[in-house]
Amino acid sequence: MARETARETARDIDILAALERKALWLASYMIHNANHLRESEDGLKVGGHQASSASLATIMTALYFHVLRPEDRVAVKPHASPVFHAIQYLLGFQSREKLENFRGYKGAQSYPSRTKDEDDVDFSTGSVGLGVAQTLFASLAQDYVHAHGLANGRKKGRMIALVGDAELDEGNVFEALLEGWKHDVRNTWWVVDYNRQSLDGVVHEGLYERFVGIFEAMGWQVVIVKYGALQEAAFREPGGQALKRWIDECPNPDYSALTFQGGAAWRKRLMDDLGDQGEVSALIARRSDAELSALMTNLGGHDISTLIDAFTSITHDRPVCFLCYTVKGYGLPLAGHKDNHAGLMTASQMEEFRAAMNVRPGHEFDPFEGLAVPPAQMERFLEKVPFAREGRRRFSSPALPVPAIAPPPNATISTQAGFGLILQELAKGDGALADRIVTTSPDVTVSTNLGPWVNRRGLFARRELSDVFKREKIPSTFSWQFSPKGQHMELGIAEMNLFLLLSALGLSHSLFGARLVPVGTLYDPFICRGLDALNYACYQDARFIVVATPSGITLAPEGGAHQSISTPLIGMAQDGLAAFEPCFVDELAVLMQFAFDYVQRDGDGEEDERNWLRDETGGSVYFRLSTRPLEQPQRQFTEEQRRHMVDGAYWLRPPGPNAEVVIAVQGALAPEAIAAVALLAEDRRDVGLLMVTSSDRLNAGWTAAGRARERGLASARSHIERLLEPLPRHCGIVSVVDGHPASLGWLGAVCGHRMRALGVEHFGQSGSLPDLYRHYGVDTAAILAAAQALAPGRPLRHLRAV
Repeated sequence: MARETARETARDIDILAALERKALWLASYMIHNANHLRESEDGLKVGGHQASSASLATIMTALYFHVLRPEDRVAVKPHASPVFHAIQYLLGFQSREKLENFRGYKGAQSYPSRTKDEDDVDFSTGSVGLGVAQTLFASLAQDYVHAHGLANGRKKGRMIALVGDAELDEGNVFEALLEGWKHDVRNTWWVVDYNRQSLDGVVHEGLYERFVGIFEAMGWQVVIVKYGALQEAAFREPGGQALKRWIDECPNPDYSALTFQGGAAWRKRLMDDLGDQGEVSALIARRSDAELSALMTNLGGHDISTLIDAFTSITHDRPVCFLCYTVKGYGLPLAGHKDNHAGLMTASQMEEFRAAMNVRPGHEFDPFEGLAVPPAQMERFLEKVPFAREGRRRFSSPALPVPAIAPPPNATISTQAGFGLILQELAKGDGALADRIVTTSPDVTVSTNLGPWVNRRGLFARRELSDVFKREKIPSTFSWQFSPKGQHMELGIAEMNLFLLLSALGLSHSLFGARLVPVGTLYDPFICRGLDALNYACYQDARFIVVATPSGITLAPEGGAHQSISTPLIGMAQDGLAAFEPCFVDELAVLMQFAFDYVQRDGDGEEDERNWLRDETGGSVYFRLSTRPLEQPQRQFTEEQRRHMVDGAYWLRPPGPNAEVVIAVQGALAPEAIAAVALLAEDRRDVGLLMVTSSDRLNAGWTAAGRARERGLASARSHIERLLEPLPRHCGIVSVVDGHPASLGWLGAVCGHRMRALGVEHFGQSGSLPDLYRHYGVDTAAILAAAQALAPGRPLRHLRAV
């Protein structure tokens, strides 16, 4: 029986070695095809990172064809995308057509993409380092799902990142490591492709020792996979330990250069450095140049049996970092050259490679072409690969019903406080939506008004932790009780971690089959700190609500460091994110009810001819809120008014047929706009006041309707067009927002009206609201002055007084 098992293992290793060859060939050839053979319409280099793919071919073969299970999830190093697509092709999850169109329109993507690729991508990658950290937060999301009893019998999987060593230069990776330590992260593997080369050169000496220290300090086990089976066998020969010492002491640049130069260069350098030392010299002499080159490049990351031993040795759920020594460009003519990162094999090099791989012309994409193992045996093996035995691994989870949301009854309140009270009311109930909301914040939980929610729903931790202040009977407004059933995940001050966690929680329905509704809060200006991770989350089509508050110069006393200017434009420009900035809390209640439904939608992407928005597709939502308490109107909305708020704007004061000027305001500056309209109405006829709740959705609908008209649908009209078309052509529009004036400055182009956009263009300074509004020209007097300029007629009686 033991002999039979040994034979089966050896047979599997032979098949895995054949699959490694095939994955390397397919990855290299699809890049060559894209750059040298496929017709080019623009003459641009397509690229594709042949060397960076090659360094991971062995590791990915061992993982995907032997080690992984269906419940495991993998973030593939961006530049290893060709190997990933090749492996998916061999498993039957990718098409030949997509490979032939690699990096082309609707072909296999440059970097693995959940939304653009047809094969089984777990995590999108491309923005270097973010896919790495995403696996850590996905593991925390998995813990949350299991702790709350939402796993539906599914096993916990390992969240695995295939990491380029240069990705460990990214600061967000280490921010994530620290957060993982705080939350006792589990079931996380990071497999480092340690080829000691970065984008433009060679990694500094001694770097791996620093990596080991950092990971171990954060509670990770570090497994160093340095030597392959050939090297280990050589070390056991007489003189082998001297060779091992030389390998360990050889500088990274030298090792890379010798790898590129080949066997003769290895022999000369070894003999020069070691001299005639008898046993070690004989060890070297016993090998031909080709054998010596194979020995010296037989690093652990290129030895399947060594890798499988390392991966299968882990029998616990602690996080593990595998530091796998590799050669960049392994198996290719450009292996080891410091310029090989974006380098491409020439046509002659590819023909040499083709001959070495036994691939006949015209059979380049045949799955088993050139392999020594019979195709039938390969097919039987692939049918039994554990990772693929359950087919595609994307789950779905039904949408949760959204209850009616009523605004708080407070006569005077800010939108930030209103948000907290709305969540508090949800927390009191036992509805399905409230039970699936997960809140998170980077150390500003209380100051963003999440405190009442946390008091009722608790903080999440893998183990119960009591509130020391409560235990010691020290009075405190807030109860910080940690337990596996808590619904708030407290983070340190790192906005990158916030958006990566929101991304992981917002993919839970697809990754783990359990729908969560993540809500994250942060200070509005600090969106910019996490912008890369926010973009990454939206690119993955993760679903979440981000509440950014306080915002703008309305946070007057705190000065420029805490006052945001560009964030309304970020909300407009970010794909996959619907941005809202309500003024009154009753508007916020309407919009939050919409948002809880919107983040759960998964339609086909067709535009709604009512507003020309792709609402059935859904997406994430961004609320820009304020700490400014405002007197709240007492009103009941019609269904049409609610719909207009969701679409982006409504008339608080409808303009008359002879309007000379209208004011459009978004957010906290509504009192100034309302006051200006009241004064204007004494001197100008039919003045209107447009309350903009979303410049983002207004602009998106307008541009989409314009495209529809260009396609021949002459009747297409967006919401903002229907609102502004009744205005006389001579009417002027004054817009005002506590943010960059360009946020609303485009309104005049909708129907050709004269336009004056007011807003904040420079970093703020401390002061009172009247001082700052006056300084930046967004107060009532500035609005009146702009209206006077657009509608010069009679002088405004109140302008000078104001």
